Amino acid sequence: MNPNLELQLKTLPSDPGVYRYYDKNGQLLYVGKAKNLKKRVLSYFNKNLSGYRTKIMVGKIHRLETTVVNSEYDALLLENNLIKEHQPFYNVMMKDDKSFPWICIKNEDFPRIFMTRNLIKDGSEYFGPYAKVRPAKVLLETIKHIYKIRSCNLNLSPEKIAEGKYKVCLEYHIKNCEGPCEMFESKEHYDSKVDAIRGIIKGDFRKAKEHLIGQMMQYAENLEFEKAQSVKENMALLEDYEHKHTVVNPNIDDVDVFGMTSDETAVYVNYFKIQNGNIIQSYTTEIKKVLEETDEDILEEAIIEIRQKFNSDSKEILLPFHLPTEIPNVKLIVPKVGDKKRIVELSEKNAKEYRVEKLKQVQIVDPERHTNRIMAEMQKLLRMPVEPRHIEGFDNSNIQGTNPVSACVVFKDGKASKSDYRIFHPKTVEGANDFATMEEVVYRRYKRLIEENEPLPQLILIDGGKGQLSSAVKSLKLLGLYGKITIIGIAKRLEEIYFPEDSIPLYIDKKSETLKILQRVRDESHRFGVKHHRTRRKNSTIKSELEEIPGVGEKSVELLLSKLKSVKRIRESNLETLEEILGKSRGKVVFEYFNGTD
Repeated sequence: MNPNLELQLKTLPSDPGVYRYYDKNGQLLYVGKAKNLKKRVLSYFNKNLSGYRTKIMVGKIHRLETTVVNSEYDALLLENNLIKEHQPFYNVMMKDDKSFPWICIKNEDFPRIFMTRNLIKDGSEYFGPYAKVRPAKVLLETIKHIYKIRSCNLNLSPEKIAEGKYKVCLEYHIKNCEGPCEMFESKEHYDSKVDAIRGIIKGDFRKAKEHLIGQMMQYAENLEFEKAQSVKENMALLEDYEHKHTVVNPNIDDVDVFGMTSDETAVYVNYFKIQNGNIIQSYTTEIKKVLEETDEDILEEAIIEIRQKFNSDSKEILLPFHLPTEIPNVKLIVPKVGDKKRIVELSEKNAKEYRVEKLKQVQIVDPERHTNRIMAEMQKLLRMPVEPRHIEGFDNSNIQGTNPVSACVVFKDGKASKSDYRIFHPKTVEGANDFATMEEVVYRRYKRLIEENEPLPQLILIDGGKGQLSSAVKSLKLLGLYGKITIIGIAKRLEEIYFPEDSIPLYIDKKSETLKILQRVRDESHRFGVKHHRTRRKNSTIKSELEEIPGVGEKSVELLLSKLKSVKRIRESNLETLEEILGKSRGKVVFEYFNGTD
């Protein structure tokens, strides 16, 4: 270790702050925040440090810098800014090149309302940003159906209008505009519409409804029933939009919601902005893991980044779990029941759906990366020392001990390798004894692989519970393989995963890729075993019928079946064909058995 670095480690402060790691070339490797700088930084230089990528990074550290701040939240803000400015190699970053769309209410007389990606500091109001264009478009289309807002870019100042410089255009004649350019609509009336639209964009529909109800009643009093009906239709359109976007109690107002899910390589975070019970913004992002970051660490950084991105100053944030860092003047709530709990669950569901969509895309575009991710997940969940690139699954098949077969199927990189499948006919077991059969078959399989110097699997899956698993373990111990190969059992009823010498089963998430692969291995071993059991049983029945023919033995039966394949074809064969296969004497006996004698 660099002597200067060693000295720095001994003199670190115990205050909250930010630390920065540099390599020998002065390149910034990593920026981190800590509640206690001394404890956090020294933890990286612990001999028992876990995580392959973290160890590599620590090996490159040549010097460090620290900045002391007042609170852990200040450290989080400073860390976020430094990461965005310097983009260190080992830091998690939410990379997003897109400029998001905004809805703009222009700062002008008779304001225009439109969608834009450019924010101009001219006093105009901007609402958003919207993570996707479609929600913003749907909102604008709804507004334009209800209110007649001008779309031209004329300068409608009082002076210009008074001078009579403008004439109404086609938009006025097709009833998309009420003609403010010729003062056919007053500024007060136009501004009242803009005020109602501002409320709709914010998720508050009350002013808009009051405006429309007032219009409708006025038209009705003046006996203008067609106009009243038109306003009523606009009211229905507004209520339909409100119904589709109201997802929680309308009393839940100005709240940020975060939900997340994660796997071995990435974290997926969803964000909702709630106003008056409406989701007015929704955004989901994928954050790649660089080191062995915890979900809590990544969500903390995501909250800061996303709230800055969407200019949120909500004083309440709903979360799926507690975070170590507090945000000044903001309530961090982990709801247990009720509407707030349901909205967090909805946010988590969006994060999970986004993850599934991303993984499907990766599977198509980059199947190798997809496979690597699944193998890493399986290694972690099944507590394996290595990834299970080679899996073998076993299942027994018999009916009351008759015609027993055992199937061994092979999966490589999570996919069936059918050319490597094997069928075993038990030699030392009589009757229906699944435990003894499993012990014999596993022993024969791996004894042969050892003798032939063939590669052994990293994972063995036994179809069954603790009994079948224990039998297979006996064979591995006899062969000296126990402890060198991971072996587990899978029980069908609740899909429990059993480990040797562990009475408590493991329950894996039903949507997990790991469980899906284990189920495929189990189902394929069962299918392959049943198929061969049925074939053997059928052949046994056929042989029994043919062996009843006087003077025809087992070898003659096998010869006939190898040539003609079925009893039906043997029965329909002529004398010459049978004599050619079995010789004149036995051929004649078989022919006369099926056709009788004159």
